[in-house]
Amino acid sequence: MANLKANDAEDARLREAGFDPAAEPDRAVEKLEALRGSTGVADGAIARALGAIASPRAAALLARMETQATGAVRREIRRALYRLRQRGIEPPRAAAQAARAIAAARSEAAESGLDALLSPADADGARVAWLLKFRPGGGIRRLWGLVSEREGMLGVNLTTLTRKELRQDRAELERRAGVPMVEADWRVADFILCDAWRRTPEARRREAGNFFAMRAEMVAASPPSELDHPICREFAGEIEHDPPADLMAEPEVGAFVFGPEAVRPYVEEIANIRNSVIVLNRAQQEERALLVVERAIGELLTGENRTRLRRHLEDTAHYLSRTGRRTQAGWAAAAAARLRDGADLKRVPFFQALVRAQLGAMIVQEEEQRREEPRLIMTPAEAMRARQAAMRRPR
Repeated sequence: MANLKANDAEDARLREAGFDPAAEPDRAVEKLEALRGSTGVADGAIARALGAIASPRAAALLARMETQATGAVRREIRRALYRLRQRGIEPPRAAAQAARAIAAARSEAAESGLDALLSPADADGARVAWLLKFRPGGGIRRLWGLVSEREGMLGVNLTTLTRKELRQDRAELERRAGVPMVEADWRVADFILCDAWRRTPEARRREAGNFFAMRAEMVAASPPSELDHPICREFAGEIEHDPPADLMAEPEVGAFVFGPEAVRPYVEEIANIRNSVIVLNRAQQEERALLVVERAIGELLTGENRTRLRRHLEDTAHYLSRTGRRTQAGWAAAAAARLRDGADLKRVPFFQALVRAQLGAMIVQEEEQRREEPRLIMTPAEAMRARQAAMRRPR
């Protein structure tokens, strides 16, 4: 009875938030998707409402919700999917495959006693990874790592906590960082930690901590050197399409940067085009700058840079999918797949936008520095313009 009253109260708040059960199905599903994560709106109420909408889009949203849900909410989602199946409505194959893949990963994690939590990478490429082992007698062992995409392992420790202490630590970290940590496949967190340790300079390893000794208390298997990222299976249907430039709007994606020493030669070349006394037409300048961008894509996205960006995009897709941004997660997975498969990236909108953003950021930075410094030398173009201005001045 108490559960029924609680459900009724949640359903009433959903209607107060603007959901109309009598709305046309597609509009109703769109509204429910928009209300996810809103203050006072419960996922269980959204699931119950979706279960009453005879639409494949409702089933697809439920399948996506199931990949991120646990406990009572997950049971509510499954009941809603069952009600739709009774009416002959199944979720699309891709969404169903994603739900099955995540369910299999969770089952394996439960059997191993291992779990993980991840934060997104910040503007410096640093992130927190927690590998968790639930002990039969109570308590949780946590292997805590602070890792950097460029510098390797920055710090690591192994502690035992109660569930309450783990919740408190998580809440405090999320409060300080301003972003949520998400539940992750433990193999992903394990690979991130092992890979970071291998990339840590020898001189800094002692200061970072004895990682492999700590890991041996958590995981019996040998440290992985490669990872078949589960995000590729989860988004098998989405990776067929080229990722759009809109993916750059996600801050977790924009956090990736090339080293300034790698970008500077292309920035200088574009600056020379802009200041050339020969290329005066703006269209010609844009055309030559585009050729520089395309060459930068072909030369920057190779070797270690290509591997680092692929892993960043895979992990970011994992994070985006767990924070309700499934469309953007599919784009990130598609971009990672292009890097993995050795595709020609020059005509892919996302990679054009990524390299343009990196070059543009450095151009703006250097222009600001030049404005702040006294100018002693003119470029040829500036000299020509100054001469023309002098000739136009009345004598």
